Amino acid sequence: MDLKLSEKVALVSGSTAGIGLAIAQSLAAEGAHVYVNGRTQERVESAMTAISSQTPAAKVDGIVADFSDAAGAEAVIATLPAVDVLVNNVGIFEPKPFPEIPDADWFRLFEINVMSGVRLTRHYLSGMLKKNWGRILFISSESAVQIPAEMVHYGMTKTAQIAVARGVAESVAGSGVTVNSILAGPTESEGVVGFVDAMAKQQNKSKEEVEKEFFERVRPSSLLKRFATVNEVAAMVTFVASELSSATNGAALRVDGGVVRAIL
Repeated sequence: MDLKLSEKVALVSGSTAGIGLAIAQSLAAEGAHVYVNGRTQERVESAMTAISSQTPAAKVDGIVADFSDAAGAEAVIATLPAVDVLVNNVGIFEPKPFPEIPDADWFRLFEINVMSGVRLTRHYLSGMLKKNWGRILFISSESAVQIPAEMVHYGMTKTAQIAVARGVAESVAGSGVTVNSILAGPTESEGVVGFVDAMAKQQNKSKEEVEKEFFERVRPSSLLKRFATVNEVAAMVTFVASELSSATNGAALRVDGGVVRAIL
């Protein structure tokens, strides 16, 4: 299937590992000119090498930027004034009991997970509207609708992403620009792999045992009963970023392994 992404310019924030890197690799394989982003030159170059190794003819460049404040978005925009596809993927999470989450942590997660996408979208939207074509995606989470008690502040930012995506989509109704959010479920990303490894060592168990117990106790509603692969999430993102997805707009699309029980 030709997704008609050849020659499209795509920016994927937070794309040096995990879901972000898988999205960048998938878009590059479809012919898009992909810009990867990370906090250090070393990680950006490593991601570019990985993409080129997988797709030798890939058009790929990198931008170093840290989205912990507005300067990160400003640096990206200065390097790359216009894009056709924007994937707001950068994000952080941290398990912490609600009473122990200080104001600074709430603001830190909101700044990175939400405001990074708000700032990039605000800038790139006008160029997309001039061309009457564009794709904006926010990589949210099933935690947006099933707020995890172990990290309420993270869930709050994921819910906010859905609201922003829908609101922006409403504001450009009737145009060739679509804005959607992707609700990823428990995924075998870099952070999750590290978390599982640490738990396995701490409990003197295998990774397989920790994963099985996670889905028995923490996410028992999962139909997949395993962590999704980053490529499974990237496949959905790549389609929604394509020419073929023009009728999908303002949606919160689930790649959650069936964790969310609601049918709507």
